[in-house]
Amino acid sequence: MTWTLFNMAVQSGFTGVNVQNGDATTIWREIEPYLTFLFSLSVFLIACLIVLENRNPSRTVAWLIILNFLPIVGFFFYLLLGRNVRKRKLFRNKFISNAEVLKKLATTPRAMWEESDFWEYPHLASKRRLLNLMVNVSQSPFTLNNTTRILTNGGEAFRQMMLDLSEAREHIHFQFYIIRNDTTGNQFKQVLIDKARQGVAVRVIYDGVGSVMLDRKYIVELREAGVKVVSFFPVILPFLNNKLNYRNHRKIVVIDGKIGFVGGLNIGDEYLGKSTRFGFWRDSHMRVEGEAVYLLQNIFLKDWFFVTNENIEGPQYFPPIRGTVGEELIQIASSGPDSDWESIWQMYFSIITTAQEKIYITSPYFIPDDSIMMALKTASLSGLDVRILLPSRPDHHTVFWASRSYFQELLDAGVRFYLYQPGFVHAKILLVDGVVASIGTANMDIRSFQHNFEVNAIIYNSNSVFKLEEDFINDLAESKELTLEEYSQRPWPHRISESVARLLSPLL
Repeated sequence: MTWTLFNMAVQSGFTGVNVQNGDATTIWREIEPYLTFLFSLSVFLIACLIVLENRNPSRTVAWLIILNFLPIVGFFFYLLLGRNVRKRKLFRNKFISNAEVLKKLATTPRAMWEESDFWEYPHLASKRRLLNLMVNVSQSPFTLNNTTRILTNGGEAFRQMMLDLSEAREHIHFQFYIIRNDTTGNQFKQVLIDKARQGVAVRVIYDGVGSVMLDRKYIVELREAGVKVVSFFPVILPFLNNKLNYRNHRKIVVIDGKIGFVGGLNIGDEYLGKSTRFGFWRDSHMRVEGEAVYLLQNIFLKDWFFVTNENIEGPQYFPPIRGTVGEELIQIASSGPDSDWESIWQMYFSIITTAQEKIYITSPYFIPDDSIMMALKTASLSGLDVRILLPSRPDHHTVFWASRSYFQELLDAGVRFYLYQPGFVHAKILLVDGVVASIGTANMDIRSFQHNFEVNAIIYNSNSVFKLEEDFINDLAESKELTLEEYSQRPWPHRISESVARLLSPLL
């Protein structure tokens, strides 16, 4: 059936052309066997390649199903999203940059920490495995001299960012997945322009897909003012670009090497709740001062080197910290196709498996793999309080329905689901035992775990952990709990949508 449709599509293309010499139908009949053979051979070779890559079996089966039943669609989608290019070769310069920049960071505080009385706190001692994991897989030293502040929603976060940006003296590093050319985007643009004209070194990274609609005039105005602006993996010919599947989803701001921001917000009016489609936008961001800013700076400089081949050096980017800023323990976890390990994926798993009392999760997208599913079910069946807060309305329909396909077995295990009612929840938060929290850019899905460049901050036993838990409880009050009984009575169209989307979930 599909081959017939393919033949008809190609033939219609030929017959739609004005052929002066010879009959179009005759020409098509002559070349049809060759085109069909070449296309069939391409699909067969792609299928062989997928099997030989030794991917996750569920991903392999998903691609083979698509190629078998929808070869035309599957062929082009594989070219667009499925190619597992040699990451080491593709990101070779980024590996080199990692090693060079990390050597210039401050000496790891491991020895200082081991000599401290940190382990006298038993509620944190149980997290030692997590701390060591992030040192080993993400090359993220634990930093102690920090202070943080949770910024709840776009209004509070943008006001604080604008204030700190306006006080920059040396440099501004500004990186977002999405930057909009709207009122909010132009307010940030004007601040960056003003600071550049004052002599502040301003560098901006935006993602080539996330900000694909960003007006060229917006970029030109920044550059004319002296702001250095670059796109991460711009996409011109999608089907011929093996980088399309690797997106930079990070949101990082570093000011003078002293103040940093990280979290879920992008730059645009919709993140202030001005979108008629989404309504109120629930998100979380975090402001950091102290040693942890060095790690955010390091990540930005690696990304900058990768897209520009410009190695930014100088003591002004890692200024000495005079005195004690605070006493908050923070690690910064980064992950992406340039990493040996899926460090944020492993971090989420480790946080969940070290839980002793409760696990609270907020995520706009929830497509867990088998390991996260088993960890959550095991925790709940062991008597832990496991609650997951998700949007009640979709922004990406396939992901929305795929997420709901995981509800049944988790509800059966006692996990409690809450659907946020006032608008769209976009925060990416993981809280455990009121002691450890992760806040950043990574969603609870395969795309964040394996394909995107992401960054999360892990904070331990601080006021910010308590603030995030307070926000979570407040969000639950504005959410509707989905019970097992209610979910079991969902209509058949919903069940079908979930099942179909579930087949695609390994690819999302």
